[in-house]
Amino acid sequence: MKCDSTLYRAAPPSLAVKPRLIRHLFLPPLVIALMIGLGYIGFWVSEHYGIRSLSENGQRQLELHARAVESEISKYTYLPSLLELESSVSKLLADTSPEHRQTVNEYLEGLNRRSRSRAIYVMDTTGRVLATSNWRDVDSYLGEDLSFRAYFQNAVRGQPGRFYGIGSTSGEPGYYLAHGLEEHGKIIGVAVVKVRLEAMEERWQRARLEAFVSDENGIIILSSDPARRLKSVVPLSEETKEKLARSLQYYWFPLNELQPLAREKLAEGEEKLTFPANSELMSDEENISYLSQTRPLSDTPWNFTLLTPLQDLRREAINQGILVAVAFALVAFLLIAWNERRKVIATRLAAREALQEANNQLERRITERTTDLRASNERLKGQIRERRQAEETLRRAQDELVQAGKLAAIGQMSTSIAHELNQPLAALRTLSGNTVRFLERGQLDVASTNLKTINELIDRMGRITASLRSFARRGDDKGQASFGKAVDAALQLLGSRMESAHLQLHRDLEDVQVQIDQTRLEQILVNLIGNALDAMQSQPQPALWLEGEEFDGKYRLRVRDNGHGIDAEARKHLFEPFFTTKPGEQGLGLGLTLSASLAAATGGHLGVEHPASGGTTFVLSLPLVSPTPAEPI
Repeated sequence: MKCDSTLYRAAPPSLAVKPRLIRHLFLPPLVIALMIGLGYIGFWVSEHYGIRSLSENGQRQLELHARAVESEISKYTYLPSLLELESSVSKLLADTSPEHRQTVNEYLEGLNRRSRSRAIYVMDTTGRVLATSNWRDVDSYLGEDLSFRAYFQNAVRGQPGRFYGIGSTSGEPGYYLAHGLEEHGKIIGVAVVKVRLEAMEERWQRARLEAFVSDENGIIILSSDPARRLKSVVPLSEETKEKLARSLQYYWFPLNELQPLAREKLAEGEEKLTFPANSELMSDEENISYLSQTRPLSDTPWNFTLLTPLQDLRREAINQGILVAVAFALVAFLLIAWNERRKVIATRLAAREALQEANNQLERRITERTTDLRASNERLKGQIRERRQAEETLRRAQDELVQAGKLAAIGQMSTSIAHELNQPLAALRTLSGNTVRFLERGQLDVASTNLKTINELIDRMGRITASLRSFARRGDDKGQASFGKAVDAALQLLGSRMESAHLQLHRDLEDVQVQIDQTRLEQILVNLIGNALDAMQSQPQPALWLEGEEFDGKYRLRVRDNGHGIDAEARKHLFEPFFTTKPGEQGLGLGLTLSASLAAATGGHLGVEHPASGGTTFVLSLPLVSPTPAEPI
């Protein structure tokens, strides 16, 4: 017995592993599956009986509103035949004199006012309107040829004409009732009454009713929602669309199909329709379902459709399903919680110990990482100091290169400037000698005129040398520049070259303020315009375009020439330092590099385009100066 007892006590630990494993693996999925299944059954049952209740109530509403539509349509059916009793109408059809036409026009006008219809008119057997109630209006039907309308074709054959369409004259929709006017058993004309049915739509909208009426072609002609009007509830072939378009029944509307996302037939004349979120039926962001109930209207080939939204029903069914699922889940949770309480306590103790151990390890790692971060921080500080020194050295080198580029440009312009100064000097020498002789002769007026001319020549020489000194001085890293003033200064420095080349200058730019030093902007413009002049040396009719525009907070200047352009190989190295296509004595290859660097330093950009028509276009973009906000008063 002791052996058996020992074996009995040792067995449970090994045997208890399998039930625990099975419980942990299969119990949660089983509970979730049962919860979802019971919730879906509750949802389905609630929705099914809810739809049945809505269907019964909807049938009553469908019958009530359908009879209202039939009553609205039928109350005008007698009106066209009433005109057979009016002798003036018969006289007009026999004799279309102006007196008879005026008499019938006034009669129809009064009849239309009393019956509250849209229009009443009389046509002859060829379809031409002889008299109409709207004869005073600008869009009167008088004289119109309406023989292509289906209601006329039916009425002239002795059949009742019933037609819904959009007027070809006014573009206004309406319901047309036509009747053939007989005399001695022969049809001598057609009487037509046009009725507007929009009042029913307004009543539906006030009652918050979702409904529409579709005609024999499956086109929605009346709807509580204007977005659905003139949509097709059945698929239309291209041949049918073309046929309807030729008949002008719906004017030129495209007749798009009102396509549901899902369609489920419930019974005869009843469907469950689901429309997508981007449908015209939608007013929110979710798909919506409707209970659609359809009934044909008597005396017309039309159908009346009532749409009952299922959002509230679906929401209630979802709540019922959730309630069933939650109730089951609550019961299951209580049972599992009672069994797992002891395990939770043990798990908490184990988690607390594990958390403490993890905390200790985290503190050790933080200490090690802090030491590493301090060392990395010291290394980064050293690298920052080195980079700052390198940037300072680079800035100084750039300033020297900028100054060297200026001096090189000044060297290239020295010959032109000497030529510019030689002319005023020669004139000064001649004028001064003449002035002495005029003074000796006592001709003071001529001498005074010569002295004024000498003064103007001296001012001209001063402006040339002042522009040269301003171009040669060093610029600041920050500042504001006037674009128009910089262009004027650059053109003045290069004026002699432009005159000797007989250049045609096209200038279209504004005088705006940009964020760059004035001297540096002038140097960039001198480089770009000077390069353009070099490129057009072989052109018989050189032309230069300076075009500016504001774009995205920057001012963009396009410097375009009609020179020989740049070959494909040179384009790859265009902005590299010391690269130039000019002979060694004419350039250092630093102009474009320095210009691009100066533009980039202020947040701008210098680029190049190669038009298909020839030549080269350099595009300079510089940030505009933001206006200073006004101080509050």
